[in-house]
Amino acid sequence: MSISHAPPDPTSDISGISKSDDPAQDDGDARDLTDTKGAEDARPTAPELVPLVPSSTRRTRVPRWLRRTSGPLALLALWQLLSSTGVLTPDVLASPGTIAGVARDLLGDGSLASAMGVSLQRVAVGLLLGTVVGTALALVSGLFRVGEDLVDASVQMLRTVPFVGLIPLFIIWFGIGEAPKVAIITLGVSFPLYLNVYAGIRGVDSQLIEAGESLGLSRWGLVRHVILPGALPSAMTGLRYSLGIAWLALVFAEQINADSGIGFLMVQARDFLRTDVIVVCLIVYAFLGLIADFIVRTLERLLLQWRPTFTGR
Repeated sequence: MSISHAPPDPTSDISGISKSDDPAQDDGDARDLTDTKGAEDARPTAPELVPLVPSSTRRTRVPRWLRRTSGPLALLALWQLLSSTGVLTPDVLASPGTIAGVARDLLGDGSLASAMGVSLQRVAVGLLLGTVVGTALALVSGLFRVGEDLVDASVQMLRTVPFVGLIPLFIIWFGIGEAPKVAIITLGVSFPLYLNVYAGIRGVDSQLIEAGESLGLSRWGLVRHVILPGALPSAMTGLRYSLGIAWLALVFAEQINADSGIGFLMVQARDFLRTDVIVVCLIVYAFLGLIADFIVRTLERLLLQWRPTFTGR
């Protein structure tokens, strides 16, 4: 006779009756399952999530290009109405139709295209020199305290002097050729760029500088990866403002014994009381300035893709 040492069945109690064979327990388990199922059925279902679309991304009924052109078109229509009713006489301001005909004639004989080419060349050279000078001075003054002590006070002093008032000195220094015209544009462009680049450099968060130093960046590494990217938005704003000053300076520069350019056409039209030609030249100035601003804004969107900003509602 052998004695079994197998462990007792955990499903059986002391009396040897299996728990699965207990009718009372089976009834209790069934009631528990029924109650649990009922509770799950009674539990409220979660609401269906609906994606929200910001109002700024919703399509509008009126295209944006139409809204942007509605203002100039309304002004043009008012201008034509005043000219047709005789409120604006031709000797005061020519009608839009007359100005369109004059512009077509100037384009036909090539005088307007030649003048635009000369003026664009002057603005391009002055803008390039002014950008180099203004940015270099801003870097020296913004990155170094010694440079700020040596440069900033002199620039702030010269900035308050109207650059138009320096035209007689420029004529004495550079003569009446292209040099004084380019110098006036360069001077007008330099100061806005200097102020904005300098403010952008000094506006960089000091915690970013400390983070770069803790990561082991050298001084040049901080300038390249932290300071210059942080100052880029202000620099682009300064460039847009400098472009406006460049076209304003060009108007004054081309009054200095110019024999070509849009300003030269305006001087001739003034001598012959041709308001239509003067208006055509002003429209060309505005059109060229608008194109230059569009180029800078496109460049700004490309260079500042890393910096999402508020675009209006």
